[in-house]
Amino acid sequence: MNSVVSIFFWVCLFLVFYTYIGYGIILWVAVKVKELRNPPEKLELPEILPDLTLFIAAYNEENEVELKMENCYSLDYPKDKLHIFWVTDGSNDATNDRLARYQDATVLFQPQRQGKTAAINRGMKSVTTPIVVFTDANTLINREAVKEIVKSFSDPRTGCVAGEKRIYTKAKDVVSSGGEGAYWRYESTLKDLDSRFCTAVGAAGELFAIRTALFQEMREDTLLDDFVLSLQIARKGYRIAYCKNAYATESASLDMQEEEKRKVRIAAGGIQAIWRLRPLLNIFRHGCLSFQYISHRVLRWTITPVSLLLLLPLNLLSMYLETTSVWLYQLFAAGQLLFYLFVVIGWILSKRDIKTKYLFIPYYFLFMNLNVFKGMAYLKNFKGVAVWEKAKRL
Repeated sequence: MNSVVSIFFWVCLFLVFYTYIGYGIILWVAVKVKELRNPPEKLELPEILPDLTLFIAAYNEENEVELKMENCYSLDYPKDKLHIFWVTDGSNDATNDRLARYQDATVLFQPQRQGKTAAINRGMKSVTTPIVVFTDANTLINREAVKEIVKSFSDPRTGCVAGEKRIYTKAKDVVSSGGEGAYWRYESTLKDLDSRFCTAVGAAGELFAIRTALFQEMREDTLLDDFVLSLQIARKGYRIAYCKNAYATESASLDMQEEEKRKVRIAAGGIQAIWRLRPLLNIFRHGCLSFQYISHRVLRWTITPVSLLLLLPLNLLSMYLETTSVWLYQLFAAGQLLFYLFVVIGWILSKRDIKTKYLFIPYYFLFMNLNVFKGMAYLKNFKGVAVWEKAKRL
């Protein structure tokens, strides 16, 4: 009995460690070895810049239209080659009225709201440029973003370019912004290493681009359109390049209740995507991509959250049953209890503005993993309509 419990404890500990720390260490070492042997080539802009479409799928974004259009106009790219394209299906506020003031913006609209994936499928039928850049209405992208993305496409092996997502943070923050900001800095580092090793594993909808010819329609009930769209391209043998010089900035969720909406959607969409992209689990066929996909994504949305919750009870039970090396289990138990103490501190401080944002990380980490279970529950009762209530932001 004690050996079985101990084995399960060590397996759970390994999965949690590997998913959030070990994989990053392996990746960092692999990238250093690879770039030592084959230094990366510097990418250059093509002499003739291609036409591209800036694709914005929006629902009831009347308060964002003016700022987003100003941001589009500020981009360092020839105006005659940058085509601004909005799909505003189902919007019943003043979004379309405000967009009507901009004669150089193409707007596609239908009264029915069928969700973002359906809007992308419908809108892509009207895109004629060789490259399409997807961005959200409530995010601002840096002036050089489009040129940096085009530069990444100068490598013919690249089929998708993932931009960096940044969360606007203040000197003092609440957990929804401090925790999310820390998480995305960690994610950005992993994505950069993924890309340099072989390929990034998915793209964030705030800013990413694809070769239009590689677009493949998605099922309209797809919950995580950006992830599925980019992985479908990787499945065809193309790279997803990560471009940290092209970034989108947005404010964090208003509070943890609003952040929960996002995390449940992402978890449900991730689990749905694992099933629909299950051929990518075949490491004998997809090799490096499968290894990165399983390590960076699949474990986070399946086994690792379960392992995290089992870790403490298994640790305490092993400590009770084990007759040798009890001190080792006591050490791990003390570490876990300290972690949960910081979770409680983060929860107590969750509604306050504090300067030391690292206090939010344990709480946000546990919160993120718990929402995987809520995502599973949501997916179980999912009725096939990929329409979500937007999370309110700061």
